[in-house]
Parts: sequence; structure tokens; C-alpha cells
Amino acid sequence: MTVSVPDPATAGDPATAARQRWMRVLAKAMPGELAAACAALGQMPRAAFVRPPETGLALLRGRIGGRGAPFNFGEATVTRCVVRLEGDAAGPMGFGYVMGRDKNRAEQAAMLDALLQRGNEGAARQIDKLEAAQAARIAAQAARAATSKVDFFTLVRE
Repeated sequence: MTVSVPDPATAGDPATAARQRWMRVLAKAMPGELAAACAALGQMPRAAFVRPPETGLALLRGRIGGRGAPFNFGEATVTRCVVRLEGDAAGPMGFGYVMGRDKNRAEQAAMLDALLQRGNEGAARQIDKLEAAQAARIAAQAARAATSKVDFFTLVRE
């Protein structure tokens, strides 16, 4: 799996932008948060695995300074899952990709993706909650880092 630049042909598509947003939120959600989001929705519909949860490696690529030639940085463990809601043979497939080996988390992300593609309002509210929790986590981390900030300055002597 490689991360690529978004396709310019879909850059203005609001549906694509919305799905990219919720896929990012699902991928970054903590295990307990995804479980709580699924529990808040109540009884989840039955789903069939198109691809059961499986763990593999993804190649990480980097660029020096963000501009240099790409190089292989290393590998990361990724778990993925693909589901299709039962009774919806021609309906959308839900995809779940998460870092690490948590198969249950990948399955929960795939279920939420499938529900969101169906337009489930409850799932959309859960995405908003997950995104707010992630923003709070980032803000708390930035606040902790700011306490150790050191300002270096140079005095000019005349």
C-alpha cells in the first residue's frame, strides 16, 4: 500500500472529500473509540466479509525535506477488512484499514464505512465525535510539547 497524491479529477467532488475525511478519522481512531462508536449505534446490521480481517505489511516511503527523490523508509503493520452489508448485494462495500494488528478495529472501521456510504445519520454523528476527540488529543499533545519549548535568540553586540 502506498500513499499517493489525490486525483485532480476528483479534487472538487464533495462526496469523495467526505469519504476521504471519514476514512482518515476511522483509520486514526483509537480502539476504544471505535468500539464506543459502534456500541452507540445499537444493533449493527449483519455483514458478509468480502475480505476478512487480515494483517500484512505496507511500504512506507519518504522524501528528504518533502521534495527530494522518494526512498523506501521502512514497513508498517497494517490490518485491513472489507465487508458488504447483508441484503445489499449491489450495495457499497465498507473498507477498514488500520495501523497495527487489531482485526476487530479494522472490522469496526469497515462496518462504519459501509453505513456511512448508505447515508446513516447516526454513523455520521459518530464520525464527528471521533474527529473532535482526535482534535482534542492533538491539542493536548501540542500543549504538553509547548511546556518544554525553548526559545533561542542571539544578541547582536555593537
